[in-house]
Amino acid sequence: MPATIWRHSPIFRPRSARPQGTTFGVSAFQINFGSSAIETAGDAPDVLVAMNPAALRVNVDALKPGGLIIADEGEFGARNLAKAGYESNPLEDGSLAKWQLVSFNISQLTMDAVKPFGLGNKEALRCKNMWTLGLALWMFDRDRGPIEEWLRTKFAKAPELAEANIAALNAGHAYGETAEIGGQIPQHHIEPAPAEPGLYRTVTGAEAISLGLVVGAQLAGLKMFFGGYPITPASAILHHLSRLKEYGVTTFQAEDEIAAIGSAIGASFAGSLGVTSSSGPGIALKAEAMGLAIMTELPLVIVNSQRGGPSTGLPTKTEQSDLYQAVYGRNGDAPMPVIAARSPADAFDCAIEACRIATQYMTPVMLLTDGYIANAAEPWKVPDMGRYQPFPVRFHDEAPAEGQPVNPYARDEKLARVWIKPGTPKLTHRIGGIEKNAGTGHIDYAPANHQKMTDIRAGKVAGVDIPDQEVTLGEAGGWLAVVGWGSTFGPIHQAVRRARGRGLDVSHVHIRHIWPLPGNLGDLLRRYKRVIVPEMNSGQLKTVLRDQYLVDARPVTKVSGQPFKISEIEAAIEEALA
Repeated sequence: MPATIWRHSPIFRPRSARPQGTTFGVSAFQINFGSSAIETAGDAPDVLVAMNPAALRVNVDALKPGGLIIADEGEFGARNLAKAGYESNPLEDGSLAKWQLVSFNISQLTMDAVKPFGLGNKEALRCKNMWTLGLALWMFDRDRGPIEEWLRTKFAKAPELAEANIAALNAGHAYGETAEIGGQIPQHHIEPAPAEPGLYRTVTGAEAISLGLVVGAQLAGLKMFFGGYPITPASAILHHLSRLKEYGVTTFQAEDEIAAIGSAIGASFAGSLGVTSSSGPGIALKAEAMGLAIMTELPLVIVNSQRGGPSTGLPTKTEQSDLYQAVYGRNGDAPMPVIAARSPADAFDCAIEACRIATQYMTPVMLLTDGYIANAAEPWKVPDMGRYQPFPVRFHDEAPAEGQPVNPYARDEKLARVWIKPGTPKLTHRIGGIEKNAGTGHIDYAPANHQKMTDIRAGKVAGVDIPDQEVTLGEAGGWLAVVGWGSTFGPIHQAVRRARGRGLDVSHVHIRHIWPLPGNLGDLLRRYKRVIVPEMNSGQLKTVLRDQYLVDARPVTKVSGQPFKISEIEAAIEEALA
């Protein structure tokens, strides 16, 4: 089990045309860890490690007042200061007075530590992350053993690099022990976290989705075909799946987004589970083909890793602004089930659920994540796969009676049409994007038939078997419900937990099934006097809830490219209850 509960999230910035040492391309990782339940990567950090002036300038305002800055003074030369826009050295001019400041020449200390291994300057300086990690491990009384083991595994083919990084790690740890900096950098012991016994591993959202898709295909008894095109932040799914060929996974990097989804639809027609993924701009390009999958009623899983938009927008930032696109964004009446993952670990189960719905109801399904979930990492208890019920697919292979036509749109009790593999004897058939006759599968433009088929497709999606909505934290009724979806789970949950600790009558409701919505959701929301909906968009789920249930849902919106802070949700709760 994990020694501490933690969550980490990268903070990326665009990489194009970024001169080294300037603020334009600064990226960072924020890590929140401790001995109690943690749902987010944290609000304002307690400690900032600044490896150069640009990193300090970009990130220092996020640091808590009184927080600790650890700076590599070896990088604060005149040239780097100028690139970062500093007229004077902030380590010396008093401008950082509201924080604690500790600076030393991490670059030189690292070079000294790895000198015996004969590395060039560039390779040697790459080890300074490990030197700083060693210092951090000393600060928080953590064991170096797992890091050393990981380094030896990572650099198994270059053992000199493994040993150099381990030397840097140990040197940073020793510096904390021996340099008499305890007054400025106190050592903290983190108690073991309460966690269920079991096997844990680190997982990102993209990894969890990839694993869940593979498991979902196997539970359906199918091979999986993934057609994708590189786009930030969805590309990682293609990368992960390409390493899982031994589990019946075929990956195809197409020349464009339309070809990617077209190949996945073709694979589903041939009897595999077709999967494709993208982000908002690519999902827009796939929209016509999504309509084709809806009209042909083929199983297809579409993963949308949302990012800031519209258009190219903010490729490396997170947002939840594709909910309208997922629920409504196709021509014609083209309903499609939509599921939203709330965390990296939750993405595993959501991917399995998407596979289940797609194959059992013969429909495309959209799975929503976002940049925050895709890139963030957390400890994940590897589940007991015995608790997952298989949902095996049955391909139709019974020839019609003599003289009777093949009807590829014959349906079961779920309104799912039969799935016929091409080449099945005596079951030659055709499907396509032009409306088909409900009874024969032939092309049919008749007004009554189009009405009937439109109603059937809508009824099939509306009838998808999904669980009733539960209250995530709090009571099933009261003064205030904070309703969320997707990656807002962490800050909402922590904020509601704190508010309830102060005696406030507030509950957290988090929706996984965006479309169709849970059958009891309307009645549940009407039991609260007020409903607020925090979203990283301009109020999209709020609009859907108002439309479906006529409840006075109030928006709490943020479109800065950054996830909500816990404090922002706390402030919204206080305002709603005022």
